[in-house]
Amino acid sequence: MWLKPEEVLLKNALKLWVTQKSSGYFILQRRRGHGDGGGRFTGRLVGALDAVLDSNARVAPFRILLQVPGSQVYSAIACGELLNGSEVYWAIAIGATAEEINQHWEWLEQNLLHTLSVFDNKEDIVSFVKGKVKALIAEETSSKLAEQEEDPEKFREALVKFESRFNFPEAEKLITYYSCCCWKGKVPRQGWLYLSINHLCFYSFFLGKELKLIIPWVEVQKLERTSNVFMTDTVRVTTANKERDFSTFLNIAEAFRIMEQLADVTLRRLLDNEIFELDPGLQDPTQITKRDLEARAQNEFFRAFFRLPRKEKLHEVVDCSLWTPFSRCHTAGRMYTSDSYICFASKENGCCTVIIPLREVISIEKMEDTSLLPNPIIVSIRSKTAFQFIELKDRDTLVENLLQRLKEVNSINPVHCNNLQNNNQNSLAFGSMCVLRDGEPAHLGTEASQMKERSECEKENSYLLNAEALRSDFHQSGISGLDFGKSREQIKESLWDDHFVEYGRTVCMFRTEKIRKLVAMGIPESLRGKLWLLFSDAETDLASHPGYYIHLVEASMGKCCMATEEIERDLYRSLPEHPAFQSETGIAALRRVLTAYAHRNPKIGYCQSMNILTSVLLLYAKEEEAFWLLVAVCERMLPDYFNHRVIGAQVDQSVFEELIKEQLPELAEHMKDLTALASISLSWFLTLFLSIMPLESAVNVVDCFFYDGIKAIFQLGLAILEANAVDLCNSKDDGQALMILSRFLEHVKNEESPLPPIGNHHAFFSDDQEASPVTEIANLIHDSYEKFGDHSVAQIEHMRYKHRIRVLQSHEDTTKQNVLRVVIPDVSILPEDLEELYDLFKREHLIRCYWEMTSPVAERHDPSRPYAEQYRIDAQQFTNLYRLVSPWTCGEHTDILAQRTFRLLDENMDRLIEFKGLASCLGISSPAGWKILCIMEK
Repeated sequence: MWLKPEEVLLKNALKLWVTQKSSGYFILQRRRGHGDGGGRFTGRLVGALDAVLDSNARVAPFRILLQVPGSQVYSAIACGELLNGSEVYWAIAIGATAEEINQHWEWLEQNLLHTLSVFDNKEDIVSFVKGKVKALIAEETSSKLAEQEEDPEKFREALVKFESRFNFPEAEKLITYYSCCCWKGKVPRQGWLYLSINHLCFYSFFLGKELKLIIPWVEVQKLERTSNVFMTDTVRVTTANKERDFSTFLNIAEAFRIMEQLADVTLRRLLDNEIFELDPGLQDPTQITKRDLEARAQNEFFRAFFRLPRKEKLHEVVDCSLWTPFSRCHTAGRMYTSDSYICFASKENGCCTVIIPLREVISIEKMEDTSLLPNPIIVSIRSKTAFQFIELKDRDTLVENLLQRLKEVNSINPVHCNNLQNNNQNSLAFGSMCVLRDGEPAHLGTEASQMKERSECEKENSYLLNAEALRSDFHQSGISGLDFGKSREQIKESLWDDHFVEYGRTVCMFRTEKIRKLVAMGIPESLRGKLWLLFSDAETDLASHPGYYIHLVEASMGKCCMATEEIERDLYRSLPEHPAFQSETGIAALRRVLTAYAHRNPKIGYCQSMNILTSVLLLYAKEEEAFWLLVAVCERMLPDYFNHRVIGAQVDQSVFEELIKEQLPELAEHMKDLTALASISLSWFLTLFLSIMPLESAVNVVDCFFYDGIKAIFQLGLAILEANAVDLCNSKDDGQALMILSRFLEHVKNEESPLPPIGNHHAFFSDDQEASPVTEIANLIHDSYEKFGDHSVAQIEHMRYKHRIRVLQSHEDTTKQNVLRVVIPDVSILPEDLEELYDLFKREHLIRCYWEMTSPVAERHDPSRPYAEQYRIDAQQFTNLYRLVSPWTCGEHTDILAQRTFRLLDENMDRLIEFKGLASCLGISSPAGWKILCIMEK
């Protein structure tokens, strides 16, 4: 444990300690007699002395000392030798075991040893180390290394200091605080880091000098963990004008995680409020706690890992083991439970994953506890399958909570209650295998009872919908040369049938590395649509909302708006080469799905590239199924992609650029500016390669996407760049690089497809007559998994956090430049002064957004408006700015003049004005002040 620094005087009298390690500033010692086994007389003497002491006064067997200025260590210190001289030292840590003291020693080496070399004065070294150790003790005591809010008194004390030191309004909620160092040049300043809802603040009082630092989260442009020449692990906060490094945290991983969450929540709340929706617990910034932010991080990982709806809230994460019949053993992992799902992920990455929607569950039962099956439960589902979980801690509470959620799910879907009651009367027995079969295997997808529910709701309106996938109505057959493809399809179907028998065939199937390999080979045409539904869990949405799509179609058809106009414009550009979209049947189905989705989600409405994706979905799925697949893609698999700013796609572009630097360093070295490659990849992300590959090849990519999510697109993009790395390195400009990639993608073929090749209207065609080699899509996908498939969901989500900050700030910079470009010609203010005025205007806008709950951000910041009108301020904010920048301040009448000026500028009477109005006002008043008076008199 860390020890409050105590002075220790070492003399040549008693040899009570043995030095085991030493550095320039620290010494690790062991108490003589500890671990000696009674070897030497001195050791036995010291051991006897310690033994007769009272237990409360016994000396810890290990300690770490800090040398004071002037101390010298003559020659190298060897184990068992005495320190020469009579010097003063400071004891800063003690330990009961070698492991404990070594942890403290390693922390000193990693966090302080290199730092101390920058001090010239040895007294400063001692003051710094003593201050740091005291801060560690204070933090260890107050937070107990975990949750500072668990000790209200300590947190209240920190809150009082935060409020007195930074003088924020009461609404500025302190989230947490940490002891750390802030680097000022090459000198660290020990102090306290305060993380509030809108600001990062640092306070230090060191060697008589006070340092206060305030960084609004909205000004953060980059947040990363890095290292410098002095520190091995540092949090770097970058703003437009400055980089700040913070180090020597007691728990840097936790501190960075909270900072990352705060930056993400605040930036998106203030700058991306167009489509960003906070979790219910985070709606009121004044009520956000550290625990809420940690829960948000866990929820987002959970939803991203299992690709579940955004509304799902994680409740429990429990270590357990699941019986896996294909391996005939229990597989260790974790159970995740949420509002509507029970999920399992093995601890060994990729070994086994299971997703169980509660609407599929018949019963959840506790089994008898035995030595072989400790704390087991059985989850039985409607497809005659049961899952056995064992080694569950607090099993009774877990089962009680699950049964309560199961009851709530069934109350929302009352049609299933009768089935549930009937099945409970004949509870499934559990044998040596979990998959229970009775006669013929269950059909892929929902069962007949689910189909019956929807058929009753759709009976009267069934004429509106396509009953089958368009592929079955417009299948091109009778073309020579396709027999080989058909035989390959039969082989694939046989492989999938065998897989279904062993691993299950419903949404609750065991998902292992074996199924990933089958997906990479290409899903058979006959199973593609159904498996897309299962992998994306659109199957659950479809079964949970009988009649929903029909009602949307009825409500949306015939209505005219901007979205419907854009849809009509793009209908005939969607796979025009395919016969399904050369007929009114396909066009009408596409129109209904896109219009219904725009009606369901007006925040997204319709975005270009949705037509291409929906066309392909309609080829392989029924119309209603295609709608729910589109919902799954737009709302959870590709979040924030489909809006007018395509923030999500730009974030993934930026992530892809980082992956290129990491995975293809030689290509990144040759192509210094990777912006061109990232720009080329935008269509890859937006259309999942459907717009730039032959259709029969691109659908294999979509197969992988529905199984592995965006990870599959990242790794395929890297494989494409690697295959063309030599040519790209030799390319002379961006145009040639684009031609190289386009030619390559045009020649990615699927020789195993049973369908004839279909030209791609959207692909870029070069005039180069040079023959290009053909690349087989299955081989390309296989290479992508083998070479670039090791990135986890957690790594990708972390990179998305980091790059979302950069993308949002880039949009803000673009907005600023466009506003200035529009306003400069109309005002007589110097461009550099106008830029400073814009920064003041935006800061004033944000200050009110920070703390006024009565004035929602959405009312003041609307990214869909013209650039010059996106930020707006009210009368009070205008008055504040007027006092600062107007040349017409006149004592007690300044506020009256400001209010009258505001009323003049507020032409639409909405009590808000934009930047152009403020700039015009100051532009008039500065060179010719009398003009404004003339206007006001009129």
